[in-house]
Amino acid sequence: MKKRVVVLMGGRSAEREISLLTGEQVYHALIQREYEAVKIDFDERVIQKLMAVNPDVVFIALHGRFGEDGTVQGLLEALSLPYTGSGVMASALGINKAMSKRIFQAVGIDTPLYAVVLACDYNEHSDRIHEDVIASIDTPLVVKPACEGSTIGMSMVKEARELTAAFETAFSYDAVVVVERFIEGVELTVGVLGNEPIALPTLEIITKTEFYDYNTKYTKGLSEHIIPARLPEDQRLKAQKIAVQAHKSLGCRGFSRVDMIVDAWGQVYVLEVNTIPGMTALSLFPDAARAAGYDFPDLVAYIVELALEKN
Repeated sequence: MKKRVVVLMGGRSAEREISLLTGEQVYHALIQREYEAVKIDFDERVIQKLMAVNPDVVFIALHGRFGEDGTVQGLLEALSLPYTGSGVMASALGINKAMSKRIFQAVGIDTPLYAVVLACDYNEHSDRIHEDVIASIDTPLVVKPACEGSTIGMSMVKEARELTAAFETAFSYDAVVVVERFIEGVELTVGVLGNEPIALPTLEIITKTEFYDYNTKYTKGLSEHIIPARLPEDQRLKAQKIAVQAHKSLGCRGFSRVDMIVDAWGQVYVLEVNTIPGMTALSLFPDAARAAGYDFPDLVAYIVELALEKN
């Protein structure tokens, strides 16, 4: 019998439009592989919608808050509905850059030097915080909300005078902000796939803009993907090994995408783990999977089967 799959998409996060694109592509891939697929836009009536469909599995095509942060995963657990990707804890840790960095450090994974700044502290002591950040991290650096994806709210800071605007932007999205040393090097991402996880081929990101921000990610022609990354083989293998380690350290399952920087000395720094990678025409994870032999419909079908396998 055909399995009934709900594609849960849209939602209320700043990444709603990307989620809708991901959801549409996933939906059409499921139809190609002869699943009984139903699209549901995540809103206040989502429980009634899910119960009316009574799916065998839910494919979570949501990004950012209320989708990638453990909240939807918790809802589906309470409804006893199998779902794709990581569980509640791993999802919550993955989206929280401050918490995930602490875990990386605890298990010996290198991550750029960083500081965590709370809005309540910043409002009282902004000048001192600016001084401390420059003294401990120095420029260039990156300021970003702790719990947003797709580089939303992120700013590159080259001079101290740019800090105020960068903090204002980041705090407009989150009450917790991460300040991170900018590492010059090769920007790459490594997909991790399977309930017994393996690393997909390394993917190097080349941008035509200053850095790989939201606009660059989702505008055709502003970035290029090179597979495998133009690194020595030992560095590529090291990056793949670290990607699986990062995936496991957060307790991820099914699939994820680990973003990294490799500096001029071959040091690999993990930036973050994306527990629900984008699945649009310009997305990184499907490109890497394709290089490993998975066409898009087969990749989507495999992720669904992984979700059913874990339950």
